Amino acid sequence: MLNRRHLLLASTVAVAFGSFGLARADDLKITIGYQTVVEPSKIPQADGTYETATGSKIDWRKFDSGADVIAAVASGSVDIGYVGSSPLAAAASRELPIQTIFVVGLIGESEALVARNGANVTTIADLAGKKVAVPFVSTTHYSLLAALKHEKVDPKTVEILNLRPPEIAAAWERGDIDAAYVWDPALGQIRTSGKIIADSARVAAWGPPTFDAWIVRTQFAEAHPDAVRDFVKVTGKAYADYLDEPDAWSASSVQAETISRLTGAKVEEVPALLKGYVFPTLNEQASSKFLGGDTVKAIAATSEFLKEQGKIDGVLTDYSKYVPHIAIEADLGRFKEAQRQGHTIVHGDAAHRRILSAAGLAKARLVIITFDGTPPSKES
Repeated sequence: MLNRRHLLLASTVAVAFGSFGLARADDLKITIGYQTVVEPSKIPQADGTYETATGSKIDWRKFDSGADVIAAVASGSVDIGYVGSSPLAAAASRELPIQTIFVVGLIGESEALVARNGANVTTIADLAGKKVAVPFVSTTHYSLLAALKHEKVDPKTVEILNLRPPEIAAAWERGDIDAAYVWDPALGQIRTSGKIIADSARVAAWGPPTFDAWIVRTQFAEAHPDAVRDFVKVTGKAYADYLDEPDAWSASSVQAETISRLTGAKVEEVPALLKGYVFPTLNEQASSKFLGGDTVKAIAATSEFLKEQGKIDGVLTDYSKYVPHIAIEADLGRFKEAQRQGHTIVHGDAAHRRILSAAGLAKARLVIITFDGTPPSKES
């Protein structure tokens, strides 16, 4: 008998809170594009858990930016990829066949704008006339442009250079640039001879926040739903393990050493870098703050901003197909408010089979259940 009242269904993957037999796909090969971002899923990447769970052979390919991941996914050479919200928005605006399957977390202090010592830059306004490096169409590119706009600095007065993180570190070492907005390990390298003048937690207060996410090529998701489901289950567990005991991921821990090895970040900085994100739990993935609504809003807002800045040609009227979901809400007040905000939602009790059927449970490949403490339904 169910006592759940809030459900989120999505057409991409399946997350569940029970016991599932693993789909066997020994002949399946998955190509996954990852970045050197400090985050918990590096642990199952390193120890082979993803391969075991999906029953597949995985080709892990390292990329220096989300734009590069998007290009690889678009070409069909990568099946699942790790990207930031800015390249995700740009890709969705181009109507590339992708879907968001997991929101990694809101970006905070883990991405920052650093000014070189001696560059005479202490505020964002001081960037006028300076050389600032950033990977184009990345979350840091978006945050840089948002920061300039907030401080009323015309981007045309700043020489903004398109450099990938390793190129930023090299250019910084040569003295070719005055500032850079980037993430680790490049951030850790350049901050030793510079000063942070803004980070993405601060910039997020001025507009839509930036976030990272796992995406999947739509064709791959349709052909191999079980593999995508199991990928998300493993990813969710990695984040849950961190959130359960964040202090256990200390600089002396195996987790920190593993993440350092895969990313190039200094092992002693890994704990602080992990805390530079706001990681949602699997339950929170289904909430209105993430897959249940605000992720779509953030993609739309980011797209509008990118168009305003001349980085994309146009925007869509609806971005929901890039975060496909439908929610079931028993509370009439919350249902009406969500409907007013434009969410895809059904009013009803998720404990009733007919409601689940009407919402399309049979076709769903992601099910996230949250609890509200109300009495269980008598309908089993």
